[in-house]
Amino acid sequence: MLVVKLGGSLGRDPRLKSWLKFLSRPGWRKVVVPGGGAFADQVRESQSRWRFDDRTAHRMAILAMQQYGWMLAGIQPALIPVTGAAAVRSRLRYHRPVLWLPDFDELERARIPNRWSVTSDSLAAWLARRLNADGVVLVKAAPIVTQRIDRLQRQGIVDAAFHRWLGDERCCRVFSVADLPRFKDWIRRSI
Repeated sequence: MLVVKLGGSLGRDPRLKSWLKFLSRPGWRKVVVPGGGAFADQVRESQSRWRFDDRTAHRMAILAMQQYGWMLAGIQPALIPVTGAAAVRSRLRYHRPVLWLPDFDELERARIPNRWSVTSDSLAAWLARRLNADGVVLVKAAPIVTQRIDRLQRQGIVDAAFHRWLGDERCCRVFSVADLPRFKDWIRRSI
C-alpha cells in the first residue's frame, strides 16, 4: 500500500488529470492525500493580514486540504473520499482508490503540531505510519533532482517536519508532476 500526496500546486497544472486517471485505476492499494494549494495560500494571506493564531490557521489549512480533495474527487469520481484513518483502512479492503480528507479531531488527538512547518507532506507521512503503509510518494510541481529528503527540505520542496512523521522504516519517493512515466515504471517494478 502506498500513500500518494498530490501537491496543491498541481491544481493549476493540466497534467493533474493524467495523475488522477492513473491513481484511480484499481489494482494496487493506494490512498491519495490532497495538498492545500491555492486554498491554503489564501489561509496564509489571511493570517498575515489579520494576525490570528496558528491553531486557527492550521484548522483552516486542514479545510483547504479538504477543499482541494473534493476538487480532486470532482475531477476523478473513481476516487472515494473518506474521512479518518480507520475509515481509510476499511475502504482499502475493496481495492479501490481512496482519497483521504483529514479530520481536525483525529489530528489533534494525534498531537499534530499547529504550525506551518507541518503541511500536507507531514500529514501524508503521519497517515502512512498510521496505516502501516509501505511508503509515501510526494508529487510536486517543482523539478526533482534528488531523493534526499534533507536536501528537498532545504530547498523548500518538502516541509521541515516531514522526516519526523515518516520514520526510517518507510520508503519515500518524490516525483515532479512531469514524471508520471517514471512513476508508472517505478510502480510496475515495485508491486
